[in-house]
Amino acid sequence: MGSLDNGSARINNQKSNGLASILAIGTALPPICIKQDDYPDYYFRVTKSDHKTQLKEKFRRICEKSGVTKRYTVLTEDMIKENENIITYKAPSLDARQAILHKETPKLAIEAALKTIQEWGQPVSKITHLFFCSSSGGCYLPSSDFQIAKALGLEPTVQRSMVFPHGCYAASSGLRLAKDIAENNKDARVLVVCCELMVSSFHAPSEDAIGMLIGHAIFGDGAACAIVGADPGPTERPIFELVKGGQVIVPDTEDCLGGWVMEMGWIYDLNKRLPQALADNILGALDDTLRLTGKRDDLNGLFYVLHPGGRAIIDLLEEKLELTKEKLESSRRVLSNYGNMWGPALVFTLDEMRRKSKEDNATTTGGGSELGLMMAFGPGLTTEIMVLRSVPL
Repeated sequence: MGSLDNGSARINNQKSNGLASILAIGTALPPICIKQDDYPDYYFRVTKSDHKTQLKEKFRRICEKSGVTKRYTVLTEDMIKENENIITYKAPSLDARQAILHKETPKLAIEAALKTIQEWGQPVSKITHLFFCSSSGGCYLPSSDFQIAKALGLEPTVQRSMVFPHGCYAASSGLRLAKDIAENNKDARVLVVCCELMVSSFHAPSEDAIGMLIGHAIFGDGAACAIVGADPGPTERPIFELVKGGQVIVPDTEDCLGGWVMEMGWIYDLNKRLPQALADNILGALDDTLRLTGKRDDLNGLFYVLHPGGRAIIDLLEEKLELTKEKLESSRRVLSNYGNMWGPALVFTLDEMRRKSKEDNATTTGGGSELGLMMAFGPGLTTEIMVLRSVPL
């Protein structure tokens, strides 16, 4: 029995003592910024679709109601001119898209990672694990996680994994998995990198694909990164503690959101009942989590990091949870300034929550609240939920 006891002790010594925290955050955007007011004219011009006047007016109305004021993209007009199949609806264009993604995805992801490492202030040799989270990031080998590790100079022993393709909840999944690794591997530091580029799903407008038309009105490019670790050292500065994470599949909603990689590139379907389906099921999905927070009867006592999936989603969840207007301000600000960047948008919202808390002289990184909820949604419908604990400012 003695040897078994000693073995158990050695195993337990490999675990961290406390909960994992986000220790640094970094974000990156492509250089091309397009104002939403200008986007209908730009989009129909570059896709040679100006003759579709009624569809253009429909798209303009969608843009006006989107809650988005500007977005960023890596896709230049020169890229489009060199690869005209990209704007020919249903024409084979996957090769051209993959070639662009192979170059641009790791470039933007590395930029976000370098900013994160700079904020963290520790040697890159301390990074033990790397998660790369993406749905659009290209299918090639070696993949983007390898390119990122090589460019950053990570150790050859760094343990790499990919989260693909989870859509808008990819970053949340990556952070949940990073928490488990950090808490079960003493001194682990996990670099979570998320990058999405809409080159994969940029198509000419079509009356047969209104769901994609909505996507073109709200989706944008971006990359975001976080470093996760437990038992922070004296020179590490936690931003949010990751208390407990989980995932819930919303029943009978599989048809609300779907995507497929085809010869024409990524295509997707956004069902119009998606926002209402999330709102109708959110309290059930949060039931166990709210028991943990002790705030079931005081939802405004929490802070919220909500994936900015769209104006209707934010509005309906605000109404269903009976939240005051400022509770989802960070999500609205990210949606307005960057659009829905799929996975990276959640990390942008974490960063915005921190930034706004400092700007407002709040007492914590959660706007003055101690506990909060981080929520993201994606195909399935899948709801990712994480209880966060803020830190004092």
